[in-house]
Amino acid sequence: MKRSAIALALLLPATAVFASGDAAVSADVEAQITALLTAEGYEVRSIEMEDGQYEAYAMRDGARFEIYLDDSLTIVRVAEDD
Repeated sequence: MKRSAIALALLLPATAVFASGDAAVSADVEAQITALLTAEGYEVRSIEMEDGQYEAYAMRDGARFEIYLDDSLTIVRVAEDD
């Protein structure tokens, strides 16, 4: 019984990560997003996957931005980050 409880306790955090729906961004997609945003004048700092969209954190002209892209890498929203 103790082994089952320990195994379950070890699996729960991993299950929570997969249940959130967020996934790692592949290196290929990250490179494509970086190239796209660099061409738009942004300096990309990081890229994450959140709520089914790619979320890029970038700088341009001294301001910070959050840039959201859909699965076809089309920019759907740009928000200046305070």
